[in-house]
Amino acid sequence: MEQGGYEILKSVILCMLLSLTYIGSLLIWNSPYNRDHPSTIKKRFLSVFMMLFISPCFLYVGLTNETLEKQSFLELLGLRIQGLCQATFLPLFLTIILFLGPITMELYSGLSKLYTEEMDWFSNLTNLIWLRNHIVAPISEEFTYRSCMLPMLLQCFSPCTSILSSPLFFGVAHFHHMWDRIHHMQMSFDDALKISCFQFTYTTLFGMYSAYLFYRTGHFISIVIVHGFCNHMGFPAIGDIATYKGWKKKIVISSFLIGFISWCFLIEPLTEPSWYHHHLL
Repeated sequence: MEQGGYEILKSVILCMLLSLTYIGSLLIWNSPYNRDHPSTIKKRFLSVFMMLFISPCFLYVGLTNETLEKQSFLELLGLRIQGLCQATFLPLFLTIILFLGPITMELYSGLSKLYTEEMDWFSNLTNLIWLRNHIVAPISEEFTYRSCMLPMLLQCFSPCTSILSSPLFFGVAHFHHMWDRIHHMQMSFDDALKISCFQFTYTTLFGMYSAYLFYRTGHFISIVIVHGFCNHMGFPAIGDIATYKGWKKKIVISSFLIGFISWCFLIEPLTEPSWYHHHLL
């Protein structure tokens, strides 16, 4: 829904302040160690835990009475029971289809066997880096950058504009990793900037996808699970296709194409709001 200039400015400023607050909560410790050091990870776990209580305050301040009359505050955050089962599995299934190519490559490389190893799962659950990448980061980032930002933007802009613009806050936020690369990894400014620009590109693209899923399903759980899965898979190693020969190469290329084309056809029907008992803003 479109709002006046004041509401638009208010929502954009609140989103900017929320993003800066989230980044500030990570950097406030001024740790002498890099981001993967256990001490740094534990401190940042505490920071993002506190953000789970701080972020909703920004949303509450930014919402209009008209928006709150349409949905409850918890529903706007994506915390709903209705449609929970569908939201848990359908967006993940859709994303697995998109990653059909990389999954096929994992099958050929033998990495998929690790999923059946009980000790590997136990090791992951006690690994701070794994917990950060697959559980803590998806929960905290999606809650702040989707659950607490998108409703503010949707009340001021069209769904398309909101979905395309909201990930910019998310993408820009990842530039704070430059500090870690330069000061702790002794990386040159140019190299750190190149990596951060690449990271900005793919995190912004993912942010658009995540925002679309949240808008369509209205569920926080759906974007957390998809985020965790995407972090696990990483950016598709398209360049590795050249390492395959003969029929294996044809199958890998076909799986990339089939996965992407199928995803394009299925993204709208599998995110139909009525399936999730969701009423669009």
